[in-house]
Amino acid sequence: MTAVNFDSINRSVIKLRAEVPEDAFTAGILGSQRIGNGVVIDSAGLILTIGYLMTEATDVWLTGPDGQEVAAHPLAYDQVTGFGLVLPLQQLDVPPLPFGSSQTLLAGCEVQVLSAKEFGSPQAARVVARREFAGAWEYLLEEAIFTAPAHPHWSGAALVDESGALVGVGSLLVREVIEGEELNANMFVPIDLLKPVLHDLRSAGRADRPARPWLGVYAVELGGKVYVTGVVEGGPAQGADLREGDIITEVAKHPVGSLPDFYRRVWAVGPAGTSIPLTTVRSATQIRLNLRSVDRGDLLKRPQAN
Repeated sequence: MTAVNFDSINRSVIKLRAEVPEDAFTAGILGSQRIGNGVVIDSAGLILTIGYLMTEATDVWLTGPDGQEVAAHPLAYDQVTGFGLVLPLQQLDVPPLPFGSSQTLLAGCEVQVLSAKEFGSPQAARVVARREFAGAWEYLLEEAIFTAPAHPHWSGAALVDESGALVGVGSLLVREVIEGEELNANMFVPIDLLKPVLHDLRSAGRADRPARPWLGVYAVELGGKVYVTGVVEGGPAQGADLREGDIITEVAKHPVGSLPDFYRRVWAVGPAGTSIPLTTVRSATQIRLNLRSVDRGDLLKRPQAN
C-alpha cells in the first residue's frame, strides 16, 4: 500500500471561527467567541465540525490553508451525535476528505489527528479505548473513540486512519488511564454516526427522528449513584425544583445507578414534551418530581438565512 502523505491531506482541515450572541442560550457555558477546526467532506465545500463550535452562531468564518478567510452559514447541529455542519459562502478550493469506517478502529490502532495548518502539523496517535461515553450535559455515545497523546487543538479536528480516510471528529480533552498511568487523551465522535443522518442534516438542518426529551440537568456518576451537579436556569429541572446535590434514584419507577442508565430511561419514556417522573433523595428524604421535558433545540437561536 502506498504511504499516505498526511501533510498533503491536512489541507482538508481548516480553521473555524464562530461568533455567538451574548444572550444566546449556550453563551454562558461555551462562550461567545469559539475557535476550532472543520473538515471539508464534499466537493461543494461542506464542512463537518463538532457542533458546540457553531451552535447558535450568527457569524462563522473559515480560514483555508492559503490563509484566505471566507464567511460561512451554520447549516445544522445534531444534538444526538454532537456533529455540526457549516456551508461556506465562497469557494474554498480545498479537497474533501473521504469517509472511512470508524467501526474498524480497535484499541491499539495507529491514527493521525489533523488540525488546521496554523494550529500545527499532523500528529500521530493511537486508539487507547473504544467504549461508551456519557457527558454530564445529557449526552451519550454508545462507542466513542479515545486516542493518545492528546492533541492541543482537538475541537473539530479530523481523526484519520492509515489510509487517510476520516474516521472521527474531535470533541473533548479527557483523562485516561494508559498502561497504569493517568494521562490526557482526546475523545472523538465516530464518523459512522454521521452517515445515516447526513442527508437529512444537509437538506433539512436536522435529523429525521423525534427530538429527545431534555431536562436541563447536569449530573455525574459516583459510586453507583447519579448526583445532580447543577440545573440549567429556566429549564425543566429548575422548574420542578430539582436541586444540586440531589441523588436521582429512579426514572419512571425504574432504578438508575449510572449516567447511561439515567439517560436511557429518560429517553425511553417518550419524545420531547413528555412528562418525566423522577425519584430523588435529598438530605435522606425521598422526593418524587415530575419534569415536563422540552426539545433543547427549541431553546437555541436559529441561524439566519443568507
